[in-house]
Amino acid sequence: MPLETPARLVRELARRGYNAEREAVTLLAGAPDPAAAVEGVVEYTDDDSLRVTADDVRAVLDAPASAVDGDASHVDDSGIRASQADAGGDATADATDADGLDATDADGLDVAEADHGSDAPPADTPSVSTGTTPPTDGGHAGSAPVETKGSTPGAAAGSDSVGAAEPGGSDAAETSGQATRSERDHSMRSVEIDGDVTGQSTGTGEYEDFVRVFRDRYERLSKLLRGRVNHRPASAIEDMAGGSDAAMIGLVNDVRSTRNGHWLVELEDTTGTFPCLVTKDRELSALVDELLMDECIAVEGRLADDSGILFADAVHFPDVPRTYRPSTADRHVQAALISDVHVGSQEFMAEAWSRFADWLHTPEADAVEYLLIAGDMVEGVGVYPDQDEELDIVDIYDQYERFSEHLKEVPGDLEIVMIPGNHDAVRLAEPQPGFDERLREIMTAHDARITGNPSTVTLEGVSVLMYHGVSLDEVIAELPEDKASYDDPHHAMYQLLKKRHVAPQYGGHMRLAPEEQDWLVIDEVPDVFHTGHVHKLGWGKHRNVLAVNSGCWQAQTAFQQSVNIDPDVAHAPILDLDTLDMTVRKFA
Repeated sequence: MPLETPARLVRELARRGYNAEREAVTLLAGAPDPAAAVEGVVEYTDDDSLRVTADDVRAVLDAPASAVDGDASHVDDSGIRASQADAGGDATADATDADGLDATDADGLDVAEADHGSDAPPADTPSVSTGTTPPTDGGHAGSAPVETKGSTPGAAAGSDSVGAAEPGGSDAAETSGQATRSERDHSMRSVEIDGDVTGQSTGTGEYEDFVRVFRDRYERLSKLLRGRVNHRPASAIEDMAGGSDAAMIGLVNDVRSTRNGHWLVELEDTTGTFPCLVTKDRELSALVDELLMDECIAVEGRLADDSGILFADAVHFPDVPRTYRPSTADRHVQAALISDVHVGSQEFMAEAWSRFADWLHTPEADAVEYLLIAGDMVEGVGVYPDQDEELDIVDIYDQYERFSEHLKEVPGDLEIVMIPGNHDAVRLAEPQPGFDERLREIMTAHDARITGNPSTVTLEGVSVLMYHGVSLDEVIAELPEDKASYDDPHHAMYQLLKKRHVAPQYGGHMRLAPEEQDWLVIDEVPDVFHTGHVHKLGWGKHRNVLAVNSGCWQAQTAFQQSVNIDPDVAHAPILDLDTLDMTVRKFA
């Protein structure tokens, strides 16, 4: 059977009004005659049912002919109802009809065909990272997407090593005996989710709730700093003698410049506030540019003679330990990291998405077993001024229905994890719970796992912190361009890792839902940090943590043009979980 059969099966069932469990699609794909199996399952399934289950498929495949259809002439030896008359006379001709279940039909998915259609990218599309033309003698079909390689093994921490991927590299595993998608042992898979606020939100919006969440932030982040400084609370420092060495851990309450050009940083802990002076002639004065309100830092120095101020000698961030070494999977397996699909927008790139989905069915993508989507599945309604003029689908539920249809195009055996974003139909305040039951019922394609924003998803031992990324706007607006910019979104992500918090600054565009705990603290260092939101592609490593912003699937809108956002569209970062190397593929 052609490897794209699962996608065809999903589309065919959807055409007939049915969704299907992942296992059901796998069973249908493995049937001797998938087309006949689909006919049998549709005949067998209750008319009132909207979903084909694995039990339905087993009933058709295992039952005698009479259990499926009263006319034995329509049932073959395996108990599967033939698609037309019988398996002998016109079976070959019938297999190429409009059902879309044969590799030789007209939908452009023939394995032997060289391209995906007239609008596929040309073979000499330049690399998105180097601008060079990739080699064309590696044995890939002309439809293979452009790919780039980043975060190469052995690259120094914090470096952005980028080079062209080896032609045919993804096929090497296949020729070395690696199992194809249809042969994979799914028992090797492992998905664990942590940090999901869904169903655990307790905030009422009262003043005490805000006090509680910031107190929790301080307590948890200060623990990461206590081993580095001999800190004292603000109230104790006030009572120390002038000229004493002192250190304080606190949340940044204020940053202002003095008349002489020095910097006064006011820290706050649970006992009070205390001012720290960073003089302009000290090297550490450059660190003041990186400070955000409400983040937790430690300051060491010497008290003034009157004990009224602390002259800073060192500033410490919680940060990722320099000795951190990420975990990796025990086998060669890959995850596709994407975000910002924006179905419902007039600028949603449906053809590029289909090329991505088609590629996932090819031998080259056999190792891709996980798909992580970091928010903004749909365009939403009323998210920005005059958005209705740019909508292709004006009803929010219809947008999610259409997204679910597009999701059905990817292989049915993928493990899919999704978090919401600011365009999705959830509360804007972070942390964001996962979708409500009505939306979950709509998005049942492939039994995708839906969790909150942010969440940590561990795939076969590799932890991936998924965060949509609204706070990146704040970071980029507040910090110098060399520290954070839209052109290099991963640099802004480094700052969040450094601060060990995905949204340290409260206020501005950043909405915070007060809870009993701060769900946005990065307690455990992730192996991979995956965000979206800014519609720009960027990746690199900060102290061995791979930071990836995965771009989007929406061409530039009029609103984006008005605010000078030039999106990076239709890219799919493909992460090797066994090495944490990454290849970026382009489908537009």
